[in-house]
Amino acid sequence: MEQIQPANRELSYIAFAHRGAKAYVRENTIEAFQLALRLGATGIESDVWLSKDGIPILDHDGVVQERIFKRPIGNYLREQLPEHIPSLEDLLRLAPRGVSISLDIKDDDGFEEVIKVVRKVHGDQAPFIYLCHPTLDLLEKVRNESQGVSLVSSVRLSKLAKGPEMHAARMRESEIDVMNMHHRDWNGGLVALFHRFNRQCFAWDCQFGRNIREMAQMNIDGIYSDWPDRFYELDSTQEI
Repeated sequence: MEQIQPANRELSYIAFAHRGAKAYVRENTIEAFQLALRLGATGIESDVWLSKDGIPILDHDGVVQERIFKRPIGNYLREQLPEHIPSLEDLLRLAPRGVSISLDIKDDDGFEEVIKVVRKVHGDQAPFIYLCHPTLDLLEKVRNESQGVSLVSSVRLSKLAKGPEMHAARMRESEIDVMNMHHRDWNGGLVALFHRFNRQCFAWDCQFGRNIREMAQMNIDGIYSDWPDRFYELDSTQEI
């Protein structure tokens, strides 16, 4: 499989292509990932499910359409899945080492198998691999087995029962590396708060230039968009 080198243009944040270049081609396919890198993405985002034989598979909904029925990916062996659905290993071998890979872990039992594949391809140290989950308890549980990769608390601000400062403090204590929220949840004060606890800040669903500029001006560390070329359309330093 041909490796695609990302565009050599500097940004102050990781430019994550959400499900690949989803705006242009079929999402979560090798074609989408290749196009995203050609358009300048410095990171790729996808969702991970386990097949029946325990292979980490990339798909958003985690189902296979069979005529009028939809069946879970977990009902199929890897070799039984449609050709357009890639495995995690397919993506890791496509993207050059150092391209950031953000993975939403959809099967709670999937961390172990995902980490096995990451170590197979990239060895023990791959901090550019970001494993995301909404439950902080689970992230804390898998922290020891996940050494060498980055863990991401991916949750809406309204779900932080004890508030953002307590959440940030717990993340630092548990070595959870990144806070990931919808772009509407972020403001400059919250970014500064999480940075004060030495946690990175990611923002998702940034589909328009104004969203991207606003997040960049807040010093967000990673931005997700369906439109990877829009990271470069506008100067992120100009006024909104």
